[in-house]
Amino acid sequence: MIGSRAFPYLLILPMLALEGALVLYPIARGALSSLETPAGFGLDTYRRMLADPDFWAMIGRTVLFTLAVDAIILAVGLGLALLMNWSFRGRGLVRSLLTVPWAIPEVPVAITFVLMLDPSFGVFNAFVRLLPGVEESPQWLLDPTLAMLVVIAATVWKGFPFYSLVLLSALQAVPDELYEAATMDGAGRVGQFRYITLPGIRGSLALLAVLGFIYSTQQFTLIWLITGGGPVDATTTLAPAIYMQAFRFYDFGYAGAIAVVGFLISAIATTAFVLVQRGMAES
Repeated sequence: MIGSRAFPYLLILPMLALEGALVLYPIARGALSSLETPAGFGLDTYRRMLADPDFWAMIGRTVLFTLAVDAIILAVGLGLALLMNWSFRGRGLVRSLLTVPWAIPEVPVAITFVLMLDPSFGVFNAFVRLLPGVEESPQWLLDPTLAMLVVIAATVWKGFPFYSLVLLSALQAVPDELYEAATMDGAGRVGQFRYITLPGIRGSLALLAVLGFIYSTQQFTLIWLITGGGPVDATTTLAPAIYMQAFRFYDFGYAGAIAVVGFLISAIATTAFVLVQRGMAES
C-alpha cells in the first residue's frame, strides 16, 4: 500500500517523465554529441572550438547583438508602456495596433524587411534617397555593419509589443495613491518616475531583461531569413552558428559544443535573475 508521504511524489512522476523526454533528453543528447570522438569520448571538440578564432568572433557578435536588442527593446517597451498608461481618446485602438508586430509570424516579418530594404524598389531606400547628400541607395544586406543593424531592428520590431504589454500591466499595478501623495508633496514627473514608477516595476524590468537576453541569444529565424548569417558571417550569432555547423557542414559534435555554450550562457543569465530577485525581495 502506498504511504501518504510517497503519494504526492507519485502524482508528479508523469510530469517528470514528460519533462525528461521533451527537455532533458535533447539537452543531454546534444551535450553527449559534443564529447564524441572517433576514439570514444573526450574534450577534443571543445579544444578545437576554443582555439578557433571564428568561434570567438561569433561570441563577440552574439554579445553585441544580445546587448543591443535587450537594451533597445526594454527602452522602447518601457516608453510605449508609459504612453499607453496615459488616459487619452483612442487608447484602446493604439494598444491594439501596437500588438500587431507580435502577432505576425517571423517569416512574413523577415520577407517584409527584405523587400523594404531592397536597393532597387525598397520603400525605405526611397526615403533615404530624399536625404541631402545621399545619392546611392545603401546596400543594407551587403554591408556588415548595416546588416547587423537590420537584424537588430527586425528583432526589436518583432518583440517590443510583448515587453510593452508586460510593463503596462506592471505600471497599472502601482497604486495611484502614491502618485497623489507625491504630487501633494511637490514631486514632479521626473521625481515620480524615479522614486515611484521605477521601484514599482523593477521586478518586471528584471524579468524582461533576462527574457530579452535569452530571446535575443536564441534568435535564429529572423537572422537566417534576412541575411543568412552574412555577409561574410557578419550576422552569424549563436543560433545560426549551431545550424550552420550541424546542417551545412554536418559537424554535429561542433554544433553540440556551441549549443552547450549557449545553454551555459542562458543558465548563467537565469541564475543571475534569481539572485537579483532574491536580493530585491530581501531588501
